[in-house]
Amino acid sequence: MSSDSRSPQSGLSPTPAESASEPLSPIPFPPIAPLERVSGDVREGTPSCEPVRKRQNLPSGGGPTPAFTPEQRLLVLDVWKRSALPAGDFCPLVGVAAATLYEWKRRFEELGPAGLTDQPRGPKPGSRLPEATKRAILMMREAHGDWGCQRLSDMLLRGPALHASPEAVARVLRENGIELEEPASRPHTQPEHSFERATPNQLWQTDLFTFMLKRQNRRAYMVAFMDDHSRFIVSYGLHLSQSTPLVIEALRAGIANYGPPEEVFTDNGTQYVTWRGKSAFAKELERRGIRHVIASPHRPQSMGKIERWWSSLWKECLESAIFVDLQEARTRIGLFIDYYNFQRVHQSLDGLVPADRFFGAAEEVKRTLASRVAANALTLAKNGLPKEPFYMTGQAGGRAFTLHAEGERVYLTDEKGARREIDLVPPEPKPLPDLPSPVCPVGSPSGDNAVERSAPPGTSPLDSAFGIPGSDASGPAGQVRGGSLDDVMRRLKEEGRS
Repeated sequence: MSSDSRSPQSGLSPTPAESASEPLSPIPFPPIAPLERVSGDVREGTPSCEPVRKRQNLPSGGGPTPAFTPEQRLLVLDVWKRSALPAGDFCPLVGVAAATLYEWKRRFEELGPAGLTDQPRGPKPGSRLPEATKRAILMMREAHGDWGCQRLSDMLLRGPALHASPEAVARVLRENGIELEEPASRPHTQPEHSFERATPNQLWQTDLFTFMLKRQNRRAYMVAFMDDHSRFIVSYGLHLSQSTPLVIEALRAGIANYGPPEEVFTDNGTQYVTWRGKSAFAKELERRGIRHVIASPHRPQSMGKIERWWSSLWKECLESAIFVDLQEARTRIGLFIDYYNFQRVHQSLDGLVPADRFFGAAEEVKRTLASRVAANALTLAKNGLPKEPFYMTGQAGGRAFTLHAEGERVYLTDEKGARREIDLVPPEPKPLPDLPSPVCPVGSPSGDNAVERSAPPGTSPLDSAFGIPGSDASGPAGQVRGGSLDDVMRRLKEEGRS
């Protein structure tokens, strides 16, 4: 007779054959309270009932159920199977709940004896993001070391459509040994009050910024116009001076491409405001029906949006970029503005880019302009056109050698590791590929693309007219085309310069 067909009345007593073949060791069960026979409930107005045997699932005593070792749990399951008792009748005998007994059975069937060991409670330590998301976070952080967790989270959602909160991004970076250094900001003495227009082209902010052209060792001046609602840069200009006509050129370029705004917000710079009368910039706005809003003096917080734009432009582009000339600076800065408008997410815009807000319902216009933005606009803005790498290796006379370029120089390395510089015959120069044209309108008049030439110290444009030595009007060996004042005036009339 098998153990499965044993009747419940047989209890836990095995047959002699089973006792000989399968010896069982005693189970050190916790003490179990005996079952009591109690009389029926006696209530007022109700007769007494027949004695009822109450079922107890847990031992009495009020204390917690004693813990079982994995070996004891395995033995309990084995005895339960042999006994063929229902769980409701077997559990009071061993002092465990029916749910616990079924949980032990489930874990044993899934994992075997290892499933009966104590499992750690709570969530597993470490990041629970998918491996693809973790790799994307680490690759993006390696490519852009200055990005914070918020921007990494926004770019993951916008680019490869991977969701990861800033806290999850920070956890992945910490697990891979990347320390996040958050620079302490300067404490504010008073609460900040922000404002934002409801729709695009309600208000434009404008300001000037200056930086050095490293190769020419000359100072350049940049003007930009930003839409207040979307942070979209509508136009810019880069010049070697900071005059009002150049600011007006940038304003006209923005209006010609995106329409006039209702208001323009400026500071008290001399390009925008004069202390007597109206400035040329104010007259230009008045002629176009645009209201001129002027910030309070010594209050840069009022123009915080465009001031933050200058900070982003400097940290992400200008600080490390080296421009060949003014024209290349204009083009590469324009490419950075394209990246800023169409690809760079903003925390203040809830992870959107400025173009998302500026165009709104005009999806077709946005799609057309976005298709013209170079995919690597940020790389081109920071580093310019990439140079072709040069590396060659081989053998000559049974000896290995390598040739590689370091900047503009070429080095030969032999099999022993000795290096020496070699001169190569320069090939015929090939025309360099042109940088893609930026989408953002530039308000720079034609003719000042190159570096402006200034007169040498101590000279004047009138020197040639009066025949001063060293000027263009000087004769051979410094011979002066001089004469009386009447002769000079006569020559000016003849040359048509009067």
